[in-house]
Amino acid sequence: MRRIVLAAAAAAVLALPAHADGDAEKGEKVFKKCRACHEIGEGAKNKVGPELNGVIGRTAGTGADFKYSDAMVEAGAGGLVWNDDTLEEYLSKPRDFIPKNKMAFAGLKKEDEIEDVIAYLEQYSQ
Repeated sequence: MRRIVLAAAAAAVLALPAHADGDAEKGEKVFKKCRACHEIGEGAKNKVGPELNGVIGRTAGTGADFKYSDAMVEAGAGGLVWNDDTLEEYLSKPRDFIPKNKMAFAGLKKEDEIEDVIAYLEQYSQ
């Protein structure tokens, strides 16, 4: 876990501002897989998972009024900030990227779907 957090922190510090190569319109469709647990956009509220407005650029485990797992809070305390690279890794295998986090979703398997969802999230993170 410590290695993952340190690698994520280094990536966040070294990463230049990058923008997802995905298609936000397609990402909105892919995000339907996420809607059972997450909301985004005007009036979004926490559900089983946190609302995702402003997630890109946010330190992991710090969204308002949500009870994050100890693992997610620890990752954030270790410097994990959500950006294109960290989200790409997390969305592909959430349990591998942050072991013992609460997210039950196994992950998105298609790289283009991950890029599309990140592009969609970027619209709500500016």
